[in-house]
Amino acid sequence: MRQELLTTNRKALTINLDNEKYGTIAEIGAGQETARAFFQAGGSAGTIAKTMSAYDMTFSDEIYGKTDRYVSEDRLNKMLDTEFRLLRQRLSEKIGDQKCFFAFANTIKAKSYGKANDAHGWLGIRFQLQPQGEPNDIITHIRLWDDENVLQQQALGIIGINLIYAAYYLNNDSEAMIKSLLDNLTSQRMEVDLIRVDGPDFENVDNRVMSLKLVRNGLTNAVLFSPDGRVMQPSNAFYKKAILVERGSFRPVTRVNIDMLKCAGGQFIQEPLVQGKDIIVLAEITINNLLTSGQGELDNDDFLARIDTLGATGNYTLISNYFEFYRLTSYFRRYTKEMIGVAMGVNNLLEIFNPKYYGDLAGGILENFGRLFRNSVKLYIYPMRQKAYRHYLELMSKEAIETVKAKLPSTAGGIADELLITCDNLRIQNEMTHLYRHLLENDYIEHIRGVDESLLDIFSRDILQLISEGDANWEKMVPEKAAAFIKEKQFFGYENKAAETAAS
Repeated sequence: MRQELLTTNRKALTINLDNEKYGTIAEIGAGQETARAFFQAGGSAGTIAKTMSAYDMTFSDEIYGKTDRYVSEDRLNKMLDTEFRLLRQRLSEKIGDQKCFFAFANTIKAKSYGKANDAHGWLGIRFQLQPQGEPNDIITHIRLWDDENVLQQQALGIIGINLIYAAYYLNNDSEAMIKSLLDNLTSQRMEVDLIRVDGPDFENVDNRVMSLKLVRNGLTNAVLFSPDGRVMQPSNAFYKKAILVERGSFRPVTRVNIDMLKCAGGQFIQEPLVQGKDIIVLAEITINNLLTSGQGELDNDDFLARIDTLGATGNYTLISNYFEFYRLTSYFRRYTKEMIGVAMGVNNLLEIFNPKYYGDLAGGILENFGRLFRNSVKLYIYPMRQKAYRHYLELMSKEAIETVKAKLPSTAGGIADELLITCDNLRIQNEMTHLYRHLLENDYIEHIRGVDESLLDIFSRDILQLISEGDANWEKMVPEKAAAFIKEKQFFGYENKAAETAAS
């Protein structure tokens, strides 16, 4: 049954009437909206020990200690540390065996008067689920999309109540917890692009899966993971950096994937606009690529295996809901003005020139390219053998095949299967020919040079088949560190299938 959507007032009142819950609310940057919601609901005297806002930096530093940035996770953690410590020091002996203490805090950069600044911030709660119990933490980063400061304040109060309510009443259901964060809000008003949980009551929760659920449930369109598997705040990772990204399934990551990034990276760093700039290289997987059934289900183990094997090769990983590449590059433009490079195979390039994907754009495919290539974006195209097209066609519908055939190099002259197809000799359907030549000749699209042609016959599907058959030849197709990780962690069915083969 569908869970009843509670109003913000009802949630605040529920907490106020719960005699066990008692805590502090500290808010900096957009008023005291969360505290106000508790006071307006009524009965807050049994819930609120203290509310405060330390807006002046001198006062704030004196209370919480100095920090490099005031709107940061570091500042939020200092606030939670201080307020929860004070609760315990001052009230544990008196009511600590009767109350579950909490400290809620936020530090927000809301819309300034007369300025169009980037509105975002950090919210978190440290809370006990049993009196005298060890506390848990839930940390989130949000982006505020309302155009008016007063609306941003209102939205902040709503999500503050949602977070406290979720911490206490939805902590055993991560899916419900995440969905509830935008109760009485919409993704057009607010985005939650990071969530991190920690504590004794979350020992079995993987924060990477929590982040994946943010994308799956529409709270954000992309989440980022470091090579060591940590959930990262995108603005911290991308700020003022040149970005090189490769899209793929990475199931598992192959030597082709690494060769593509290596060779494209060698050309990317030679670009005049990249000289002297910090660079971040990442692999990107679309959320649809993670779906494992017609019902749209996600296999968390499969997802974690892809993240971990990519991390073993030293790569950042982005999970996104951006099917169209112009939306992906627009996302990066939130955080950087530096050059963006996109590495892809010939098959992905053909898809970009398919008009059927741009029916929602008023300007159709031309608008797509206008958005994609504005502000220093370049495509680096990895070659493909002619015979690889056969499998490409087999996966497509009859109607789609007819569209793609018009794009393929003619084989009427008996061209060998070993022909190397590059963006330089690729033929695009007639109505797109001049546009394609314009982009190619003006260096918006470039052939990736120096590739290892011995790798071009490696495909993820073949690797998975060999693993299922217990054939060790798959290890030659995967980066050494990734292969070792797959065997150690028993990813992609490795151990079970190998054991069955050995027993027979």
